[in-house]
Amino acid sequence: MIFFKKRHRERVAAQPFPEAWARVLDTQVPLYGTLDEDERRELRGLIQIFVDEKEFEGCGGLEITDDIRVIVAAQACILLLGRETDIYPRLRTILVYPHPYQAHAVENLGGGLVVEGEQARSGESWSYGTVVLSWDTVQHDAMDIHDGHNLVLHEFAHQLDSEDGAADGAPVLPRRSMYVAWARVLGHEYQTLIEAVDRHRPTVLDKYGATNPAEFFAVATECFFERPVPLARKNPELYDQLRSFYGRDPAARPRPERTKPADQAP
Repeated sequence: MIFFKKRHRERVAAQPFPEAWARVLDTQVPLYGTLDEDERRELRGLIQIFVDEKEFEGCGGLEITDDIRVIVAAQACILLLGRETDIYPRLRTILVYPHPYQAHAVENLGGGLVVEGEQARSGESWSYGTVVLSWDTVQHDAMDIHDGHNLVLHEFAHQLDSEDGAADGAPVLPRRSMYVAWARVLGHEYQTLIEAVDRHRPTVLDKYGATNPAEFFAVATECFFERPVPLARKNPELYDQLRSFYGRDPAARPRPERTKPADQAP
């Protein structure tokens, strides 16, 4: 089974990359522009496999297009570049809503108090095969690679985290020897973020990362790819752990300058 799956993937990745998809990458996925040519070639192959294997479903009246598939797949697969890993083996379906959606939520307030109700969400990652995304948010986050917020990177970091069956902020690392340093550094950085949030201190990492270790890893992943230079400067040990895990050093790469949306241009 593994042999045939590998052969099929090789055939899919060897197909000519559609020109329309290439234009989407060039114009709507600025992170693609930060890659060198070998990385772009690898990413295009991963995108083809991802689109071939994963099912996209439109929700709330949204019609799934190739643009949606390519923009989501490109950002999800950037997390896989240069790594000896499978392509989100637990993931089967990506549900895409046109806008943020309402979802049932249960919040534990402590002391035995639990609150249930509807909550607006932009995305979710389920450990048993599904990612949910808001297309509005995906588009906005894809175009701004400087603000440290990227819904696709965030939710697919959760997918990586849960590949071992537990969403606990510790994904499957390349080497067993990495786990001790990972637990020490990320545990310390997580507690530091909690203290900074409690004391209303500014941080490079979004305060949502203080929610729990799983959210910390997802938020740190967003920051690593979108705000690598500030992260490397302010949180060097965390940056080094993420660099070892992802096999990339985005702080060392030239990055395009931030541009204003057309409706904000002078």
